[in-house]
Amino acid sequence: MVTVFGLGFVGLTTALGFAHLGYKVYGVDVDAERKATLRAGNLPFLEKHMDEVLREHLNKNFFVTDDIKSAVADSEIIYYCVGTPYSADGSADLKYLFSAVDMTINAVSDEKFRVLVTKSTIPPSTTAEKIIPYVDKKTGGSKNFAVANNPEFLREGHCWEDFLGADRIVIGCDNEKAREKLVKLYAPMNIPIKCVTPSTGEFIKYLSNTLLATLISYSNEMAQVADTIGDIEVAEAFKILHMDKRWNHCNMTTYVYPGCGYGGYCLPKDTNAMFAQSKAKGFEPQILKNVIETNNRRPATIAKKIVKNLDKHSTIGILGLSFKPLSDDVRDTPALRIIQEILSLGYKNIVAYDPAANEEFAKRYPDVPIKIMSTAREVYDAANVIAIVTAWNEFKDVPNFGDKPIIDCRYMF
Repeated sequence: MVTVFGLGFVGLTTALGFAHLGYKVYGVDVDAERKATLRAGNLPFLEKHMDEVLREHLNKNFFVTDDIKSAVADSEIIYYCVGTPYSADGSADLKYLFSAVDMTINAVSDEKFRVLVTKSTIPPSTTAEKIIPYVDKKTGGSKNFAVANNPEFLREGHCWEDFLGADRIVIGCDNEKAREKLVKLYAPMNIPIKCVTPSTGEFIKYLSNTLLATLISYSNEMAQVADTIGDIEVAEAFKILHMDKRWNHCNMTTYVYPGCGYGGYCLPKDTNAMFAQSKAKGFEPQILKNVIETNNRRPATIAKKIVKNLDKHSTIGILGLSFKPLSDDVRDTPALRIIQEILSLGYKNIVAYDPAANEEFAKRYPDVPIKIMSTAREVYDAANVIAIVTAWNEFKDVPNFGDKPIIDCRYMF
């Protein structure tokens, strides 16, 4: 039996994944609207295949519950997939994680051995230096609790396939009994399981995400270098770079390609947290520092490119609001920062469209003064210039709409 706290992208994928393996899984979330949506058999976000999986397992192997006491009583393994946002100094905010741990411990009234597993991304040494001491203090050092971490490597838009077809499963745990339970839990998947120390488990996740963030920022910086030099076919240059056998067929080409900067929930949060953690320990990593600064500067660079030679009364069309295609996630989306930069430059007439994220953008950023439209054609017709800021496939047809200027910020053409 498994209980999962947090039913966002990671938590719901984890819960449904274990349900799919045949385990009984309880899902807990503080968001009433999200729970109602799930109980009705619908996903609260865009993620292919998972709506079918939800309907297959809902109220059979997977239960959305408010009865935390019964869920914890019936579970040997408790997963935490709650948010760990970064604060002003870049460090990870653990308040939601500790709140879920509190709810778990307060619900326990027996002597059953339980493993508390953090799947949320947390900086290296957090389990050893913060979570284990916290649990020990809350439980009086009880041996009935063990703590582990189990980082996720899911891509939004591909969560289900990434769970079922994972390259590896990483378990960060120093407790032998807990480690055995987690290995047994994953055994039916026949995927390589790597058992490491808790800090190593945490570090592997950041190692992955900071590399991706670095590759994206490197590509964006080189695109800016190319624009500065002039007479360089940027898209063609990167496509030829991808032909190198050291890159080809290794699925890194998505990251070694210029665009509007990295966004979403994971890369900004994890890159900032890793930088803050290292700096707090006494070393300021200059590459990561510059990756963050490069990404932070990118929206202003893009905005200036979009409004170049435009008068202030022009209407600017923005195509794409999600941080990447095949997702409706608008958290830390480059589109928002680009729009804010355009507004700060004195351009007030902005129209926008996204194939999946219109409602989510309007809901999350109600104070951003733009007009959201229903189709790319509507944006094209209303605007004097059109900027593509998310690489949805349907936007490849936009040049066929007419001869208005198109700023291809994703180098799609």
